[in-house]
Amino acid sequence: MRAPAAAVAFALALTVSACGYALVGKGTVVDPTIKRIGVPLFKDASAKPGLDQKVTQKVIEELLKRGRFDVVSDATGVDALVEGEITAYTPHLVGVGDQGGKSQATRYEVTLTARVRYAKVGARDPIWANDAFTFRDEYDVGDNAAAYFDREDQAIDRLAQSFARSLVATMLEAF
Repeated sequence: MRAPAAAVAFALALTVSACGYALVGKGTVVDPTIKRIGVPLFKDASAKPGLDQKVTQKVIEELLKRGRFDVVSDATGVDALVEGEITAYTPHLVGVGDQGGKSQATRYEVTLTARVRYAKVGARDPIWANDAFTFRDEYDVGDNAAAYFDREDQAIDRLAQSFARSLVATMLEAF
């Protein structure tokens, strides 16, 4: 009688341990022939001064952190290109507080949207592309209205860094 119970327990243990779960995104989408990637300056349709340079630089830095290839800010002499266009930079008021009997903005959300294409040079189809890759960040304005632009600049720096990190992970990892 003990043998059938042990067999059932063993079969149950095997079934539970092989339940079909698997880690998604464990692979990478890096062609081994790609040794050098070019990231030319992102085009900027948002009219936010300097945003194109910040985003492009952060994308280059994130690609370099991967250590798999050389990354340059040029489109010539490379195996693959990451080309982008910032299509929107949008600040939205998300928090209002009372300041001496007057309503005043206290918190903003900034959204960055870009069209990005990652492709081997000469290839018709991209390795990865997204026409509306979007990232958001929020920042507090505080009591001092003069600090608005400083806080916005800090938020843009964080936004560019987070945007680039997410973009590179999405482009190169199989998520």
